[in-house]
Amino acid sequence: MPRRLLSTLCAAASLAAALVAGPAQAAAAQPGDQPYASYWYPDTILSWDPATDPDARFNRSRVPLRPRIQDPALKANANARAGEGRIASLVSFGPTSNNPSQGSSDPAYYAFGYWQYVDTLVFWGGSAGEGLILAPNPTVIDAAHRNGVKVYGTVFFPPTAYGGQIQWVRDFVRKSGSSYVVADKLVQVAQHYGFDGWFVNQETAGGDAALATELRSLMKYARAKGPVEFMWYDAMTESGSVAWQNALTTANDAFLADPAKVSDSMFLNFGWSASGLASSRDRAGSLGRSGYELYSGIDTEANGYGTGVSWDALFPAGRPHVTSLGLYRPEWTWKSSSGRDDFRTKDARYWVGANGDPSNTSTSSSWKGLATYVAESSAVTAKPFVTGFNAGQGDFYNVGGVRVRTGGWNNLSLQDVPPTYQWLVSSAGTRLTPSIDFGDAYEGGSSLRLRGRLDSVNTVRLYQTKLPVAADTKLSVVFKAPAAGATNLRAAVAFTDAPTTFTTFDLGSAAGTGWERRTLDLSAHAGKTIAQLGLQAAGSNDAYDIRVGQLSVYDGAVDVPAAPTGVSVLGVTDVSAGRKSLRLSWSGSGQAHHYDVYRRNPDGTRTYLGGTPNDAYFVPQLDRVGTETSTTIDVEAVSPEYGRSPAASTTVTWGGDPGESNLALGRPATASGQCNADEGPAKAVNGSVSGGNADKWCALTSTKWLEVDLGSAKQLTRFVVRHAQAGGEQASWNTRDFTVQVRSSASDPWTTAVTVTGNTAGTSTHPVTTTARYVRLNITKPAQDSDPAARIYEFEVWGS
Repeated sequence: MPRRLLSTLCAAASLAAALVAGPAQAAAAQPGDQPYASYWYPDTILSWDPATDPDARFNRSRVPLRPRIQDPALKANANARAGEGRIASLVSFGPTSNNPSQGSSDPAYYAFGYWQYVDTLVFWGGSAGEGLILAPNPTVIDAAHRNGVKVYGTVFFPPTAYGGQIQWVRDFVRKSGSSYVVADKLVQVAQHYGFDGWFVNQETAGGDAALATELRSLMKYARAKGPVEFMWYDAMTESGSVAWQNALTTANDAFLADPAKVSDSMFLNFGWSASGLASSRDRAGSLGRSGYELYSGIDTEANGYGTGVSWDALFPAGRPHVTSLGLYRPEWTWKSSSGRDDFRTKDARYWVGANGDPSNTSTSSSWKGLATYVAESSAVTAKPFVTGFNAGQGDFYNVGGVRVRTGGWNNLSLQDVPPTYQWLVSSAGTRLTPSIDFGDAYEGGSSLRLRGRLDSVNTVRLYQTKLPVAADTKLSVVFKAPAAGATNLRAAVAFTDAPTTFTTFDLGSAAGTGWERRTLDLSAHAGKTIAQLGLQAAGSNDAYDIRVGQLSVYDGAVDVPAAPTGVSVLGVTDVSAGRKSLRLSWSGSGQAHHYDVYRRNPDGTRTYLGGTPNDAYFVPQLDRVGTETSTTIDVEAVSPEYGRSPAASTTVTWGGDPGESNLALGRPATASGQCNADEGPAKAVNGSVSGGNADKWCALTSTKWLEVDLGSAKQLTRFVVRHAQAGGEQASWNTRDFTVQVRSSASDPWTTAVTVTGNTAGTSTHPVTTTARYVRLNITKPAQDSDPAARIYEFEVWGS
């Protein structure tokens, strides 16, 4: 049976939701609530308008697609080939719904760091119960574009067995006059959000030849209206039936046709053979297309680098590649890991092989690593170039070597261009071990660390580049040594006239144990072009250990950008008397690399809240300090050279009693029942609504109640109930009718403190003045319609 591209997001819970309730829409955001990546059905996307969608401003990428180079003379692996087969990667970074727009405070994230091997990334998702059309979030677009990688959104029509409806496909090709109205929206979404195209996966049975023709016409129409690209998945054939060909054949080749007509590329289903790939390549040529516009799929979702692949059929040794490669779900390396260190080990093995060295992929395993076959590309093609080796996630955040935030985070918008070669070290003796280290940083949450026994010259190749040297070009290195004294470290630069020969610049001795900068004048090499950047360690040290926090090449002085203007608060959500979430906006200051957002503290220090290349940012957590009545928010522009502007500011005011807290948080909770094993009552008092559709208490019992024990009798001031919409589900599932009852001991009768009928809000607040130990939420009508399930993402009991 053909292996189908089935998202794990089409799981039973989503399917059940679809069968019960039908198509859902993305919930409307509240003034200061979390924005999420956009998703739609074909009929709901027609009403999307960035001017009225409150999340649209937060979903824009401001990073243009950078050009890339791929120099065959500088490839790490002798067997790898340049300019031939490419790699498309289909990745699920999160669920279709509840996928935060701008990162989050959770450091556990698929922070991908091997962009140099990927040409196109598909932001994979979609399900019958959530939405079929999924736009990528801006953090992924920002990181990909910074590395010269195109990004596609997903259009996913699932098989009938997974909730697919052929009417959705017919809705997709709907026309108004000569216009395909959904295609117009696909173009508008891609252009507004700043990504490059769409992956179309039509697996719903029941189509016919006329419908298949309309799908091809829609893609031709959108490409002409664009610019927007399409990758077509080998499922629906020209007859309209779903029949995976595992090749380019007479049954599906009309979906490729010539470059001016239909799709830009095709993803071939997983069951391909050597003869099928060869015939596919030849058929593509007969259509005027390259065989490298065919991406032969392999499914690594379940087994990762344990997946069996006929590599020689795809990338025959010593001969040209037959087609390109399509990877399905390489984030297995993260999903299967026990933590960040395990993930990075697995990811290295997946991409560069078991030895962690792209030049040496020899292993008894059939999975050699992608570096065996495809030469590295690099987007380091223009100045200024600055990297702090920031991986886009961490356990703290440093700015200029100063700790400005404690606590975890992820935000790929802030990820630096990873090293082209991970890791390529040459030495006549013992080789040092480079790594991305999460224990210290100069900028962000990580740095480059070199460790090991130093007994010979070690040259560490880091970046392939194309950087012209002018009379005022400088090379700057920031490092941290464990002790004062000789660093044994040099900057290493190779120029295009001798691209494998390094000129070195001694960085001298460390004055102490803090971060230190060395700025080197490259004017003697004006007129040349830098082909490689690296580091060289020379000398003798049995326990060599040094961190590099920044490496940069720029002209003249470090530019200091103008401050942003018009900083304002678009919306505030009062999570409690001592915590808010905010939506901020400002007007940009020219070509800023990104903007940093801080809060000023009463003691004169500042705390880092986050950063974005965008002109809008969501602050998920602003905590009140003491009894302060207002908090000043600062926004600074950071130039591409990492010069920082003066701060532009706005103020947020506080009200209420600072001693008030959510007394139900983390307390013992019981309930009448639960829908699934992971939707128990504890989920309603865990302080979170952003953990996906399972981050809730759900009940289908005939009587529905949730009870919390506060431990002792407390003075209560209000109840806050966060219904389905607060967790990203549809507004029609918000609880309509309910009561809140209280009592001070288990032997007391219940007293009704709150009665609500006709609620429609996603979050409802109910002031009270009472004393109680036990609090019970009774739900009498769980939704706006006839849906039988109670969905409570959080039940908060405020008081002191």
